[in-house]
Amino acid sequence: MHIIVLASAKGGVGKTTLAAHLAVAAEVAGDGPAVLIDADPQASLAEWWNVRAAETPAFASTTLASLAGDLERLAAAGVKLAVIDTPPSATEHIREVVALGSFVLIPVKPSPHDLRAVGRTVELVEAGGRPFGFVVTMAKTNAKLTTQAIAALSEHGVVAPAIIVDRVDYAASMTDGRTVQELAPKGPAAKEAAALWDFVKARLHGNTKARKRVKTILD
Repeated sequence: MHIIVLASAKGGVGKTTLAAHLAVAAEVAGDGPAVLIDADPQASLAEWWNVRAAETPAFASTTLASLAGDLERLAAAGVKLAVIDTPPSATEHIREVVALGSFVLIPVKPSPHDLRAVGRTVELVEAGGRPFGFVVTMAKTNAKLTTQAIAALSEHGVVAPAIIVDRVDYAASMTDGRTVQELAPKGPAAKEAAALWDFVKARLHGNTKARKRVKTILD
């Protein structure tokens, strides 16, 4: 079973939204069964799932103390993917969750403040020895700062070619337990979500072409 951990020491970057969207995108692509785990005390992901009509992805309630064992039981039950949301902090609690991940996805808003704060998250993930990548979130279309953010992040790790644009559809879908792929399956946001899953899936399977694509775009 693959385990994706969404982590960021900075709040307001879209971790919970991405966690929900990745799990649904995996199911849509036929890469499930997937399960969501909410390790954030705010429980926003759990609240989203509780109003969701669709049966997939599943949701697993757990605690930090039992998380490792619960993940083993989920794998034994046939779950192929677990997506874990974490709180916005760089604490020992987060370190323990990150250490269980197959891949850690770090969402980053393209702003100077957010780029300065990302170092704390990278240090935490590197200390745990886990593979990681960045995804630019809440980006403004055709903004120079977005390109600059990708360039800066690529100096420290792989960056997802899929950029998550600041769109109303993301917020709208999260209000009633859906994602953009279900709200507007042919819209640009749905394509972004699917592309992000393709990137994460490739990293889980050891495909490193994504980083080369980013460099090509920047060149």
